[in-house]
Amino acid sequence: MPGLTLRPLMQNDLDRVAEIESRIVGHQRRGFLEKRFAAVAAGTESFITSAAVQDGNLVGYAVARLQDGEFGTSGPAAVLDIIGVDPDFQGKGLGTAVMADIEHQSKTKGIAAVRTQIDWADHGMTRFFASAGFSLASGRVIERDTSPLSEDVVRAAPNAGPEADWVMLERDRVFIRSLGEDDMAAVVRIDRKLTGQDRSAYYAAKFREVLDESGVRVSLAVVEDGFVTGFIMARVDFGEFGKVERTAVIDTIGVHPGFRRSGVGHALLSQLLVNLAALQVETVQTQVSWEHTDLQRFFQTRGFWPTQMLVLTKAPH
Repeated sequence: MPGLTLRPLMQNDLDRVAEIESRIVGHQRRGFLEKRFAAVAAGTESFITSAAVQDGNLVGYAVARLQDGEFGTSGPAAVLDIIGVDPDFQGKGLGTAVMADIEHQSKTKGIAAVRTQIDWADHGMTRFFASAGFSLASGRVIERDTSPLSEDVVRAAPNAGPEADWVMLERDRVFIRSLGEDDMAAVVRIDRKLTGQDRSAYYAAKFREVLDESGVRVSLAVVEDGFVTGFIMARVDFGEFGKVERTAVIDTIGVHPGFRRSGVGHALLSQLLVNLAALQVETVQTQVSWEHTDLQRFFQTRGFWPTQMLVLTKAPH
């Protein structure tokens, strides 16, 4: 289009983006957009953005978060979760233009893949990403409601006396608390034992995201004898990938190899569901790759099932 320019999104674009979003999706997502714009401003190295400007008026936009390790994946990726075009300018190639700009910036940064999620029933978005060269990724989005997990009950020994007439759920057998900034070194150590890699940079960004950017802090750690033996990192967001409901997303879970099959992972997930239900969050999601059969089995046996969301990927050109 004559007069079209592409540039990064700026803080003063928020009002215009919120206006376009409300026209596209039919409801306001201002709270989500405010958090995302603030996160972009605070950590520009963690995001790629693109704004299409026609004769001085913003008419299209896209935001991708740079990730490296979420959901057990390997290698950096740009995860596109916001893209939109002013309805008055749709059908003119603006979506293709901002998508190409995101890909170009990704390739410049050495990013090997651009990923996104779409609802399989959203035929317009399916056609758009198919025409842009995206294909199905090796993974699926799974979810469950936040009702409690089935728990084994441990009762006091019969000879413990009448004062010991109590029961204990599995999650009560370990000490679980909120994950804090001081836990990062322990989390990095556990991850190094699991992956053989030092992913300190990834976890520095991840701690910033789950402790500062997410509207609600729900990440947890298991501590035994003063040492962190397991952790689960999650966030509660409203608006990613166009979602209209408030959903929690688990993107990292780890248990020290010495505590495998001791119930630490089950206890973490159980406590997370209790906390989310108390916050009136009804759904929790995660993403698993086809090759991670043990992780698939872990979540499946705890009530997770595939959603209608498709995971798409493309190598940037």
